Amino acid sequence: MQKAIEKRLQEGMYPVRQVTDLKDILNSSAELFGERTAYLYKERLGGDYLPISFRQVRDDVNALGTALLDEGLSGMRIGVTGENRYEWVISYLAVANGLGVVVPLDRELPAHEIAALIDRAELSALIYSSKVEQKILEALPLVEKPVMLISMDSERRQGQTLSLSELIQSGRRRIAEGKRHFIDATVDPEKMNMLLFTSGTTGLAKGVMLCHRNIASNIYNMSKYVDLTVRQGQQIGLSMLPMHHTYEFTCTIMASFYQGATIAFCEGLKYVVKNMEEAKVTYIIAVPLVFENMHQKIWNQAEKSKKADKMRTAIRMIRTLSHIDKKIQKRTMRLFKEVHAALGGHVRLMVAGAAPINPAVINDFNAMGITMLQGYGMTECSPIIALNPDWCAKAAAAGLPLPETEVRISEPDENNIGEIICRSESVMLGYYKDPEETANVIRDGWLYTGDYGYFDKDGYLYITGRKKNVIVTKNGKNIFPEEVEFYLNRSPFIGEVVVTGETDEDTGESIVWANIFPDREAILEQKGALSEDAIRALLKGEIDRLNEEMPFYKRVKRFRIRETEFDKTTTRKIKRW
Repeated sequence: MQKAIEKRLQEGMYPVRQVTDLKDILNSSAELFGERTAYLYKERLGGDYLPISFRQVRDDVNALGTALLDEGLSGMRIGVTGENRYEWVISYLAVANGLGVVVPLDRELPAHEIAALIDRAELSALIYSSKVEQKILEALPLVEKPVMLISMDSERRQGQTLSLSELIQSGRRRIAEGKRHFIDATVDPEKMNMLLFTSGTTGLAKGVMLCHRNIASNIYNMSKYVDLTVRQGQQIGLSMLPMHHTYEFTCTIMASFYQGATIAFCEGLKYVVKNMEEAKVTYIIAVPLVFENMHQKIWNQAEKSKKADKMRTAIRMIRTLSHIDKKIQKRTMRLFKEVHAALGGHVRLMVAGAAPINPAVINDFNAMGITMLQGYGMTECSPIIALNPDWCAKAAAAGLPLPETEVRISEPDENNIGEIICRSESVMLGYYKDPEETANVIRDGWLYTGDYGYFDKDGYLYITGRKKNVIVTKNGKNIFPEEVEFYLNRSPFIGEVVVTGETDEDTGESIVWANIFPDREAILEQKGALSEDAIRALLKGEIDRLNEEMPFYKRVKRFRIRETEFDKTTTRKIKRW
């Protein structure tokens, strides 16, 4: 297997520069790319995008860090929360690059959970946006110790609340006077400077401790597989996933800055296509739900315009020819110009992660002239573990292990499926104040991911499901709910589904249940107005049809219909429990 991986990689990894920490990335990118645009932001909703250069980013980070040191925050833990925006980025970097420990907080959390995390993380200060101000004010009375507040939006100090803008101005003056204590501060790449809380309720959320080495090595190695600049000049990405999540911050924000690409800040999910067109976005790094929604809308429109059959024929032809000539897909954009126009007109690359994606979505976008691939990772690995190189991707695979990352399958079964474990410079330092759980997941330097998977003959990694979700039958068969969900999601009438194993009271056997949220809009469009009994009969027919594609022991035996969507994390993953 290792030889197969090496052979693939000999086909050509992208040249990259060695970096040791985020401060190194900030300074080296500022020197390399200078006045090139690093970020596109808006001063108001619906306004024009305005540019910020790489050099200005470095200068603003240095100014803010200098001012925060002057406020006595050296070595402190500082939270950052709010929507995706420029001030969020420079706050994170100012804290992490020579000040203390940055603690990104999910802006969707209710006030009592924000308060609990402030106490758990022992925050001394919190930088926040006006959109979460009310929740912050509600959380403060519940916090044990005083917390310094810093507003991203106030132009000047309001009582005890400091202004981020004023702090940056103050820092600039101090630097002009010769104050270099922040600029010259050294970063220990092995020390915890980032504390990230995983998704889940506060009681279950784990505090993941990361250091500069973790994130810098992840950026360095993923950049060998995927080129965000496409070697044709500056490219533009869209930041739409929550920045408190390491997938968005490492892969979209920092990898783009490292490679010299531009990031435009999205105004919100309902403005995605509008912002893509305005900013001339050429690549998107997001979760499967975003791409699957785009894919579904494209096909819905094709059906309405009576062009779906022609599109299917063209895609089949392109996929057949691409086995002969890999460049065929790059020449097909003209055939799908309406699809490209619906996505802003400039998109060339899509990268999916954080959850499994239907390979059919990847195959379709590739055939339409948009390179699409997926990767696999987790917060505990900063986050990328495996990634498809953009020159030799497999649609159904999570990818090849990142360079300088060892991945093994622990205790494989007869199908060579077992728990995925990995070892690399990106593996976390451990869980915050939880040595027992740290020892449980990191053993002899190997991170036990809790995910099951296998390698194919070419060394590509495939994910079959979460260890804790596995349904075990009486005869010892393992059923991965995610695999069954993959089949059920092929139905146009199933909007969302979660598969569970429930014990039959009579036999004691584990029964496969499907919990379904129907796509009532699709049902209405294709079947007309149906009664609830008719909808149930339609879904039963779909389950029976899709069951035929699965081994008998994996088939869905019972199902129930939900009236509401499943609860989701802020990265749009369904909360299973």
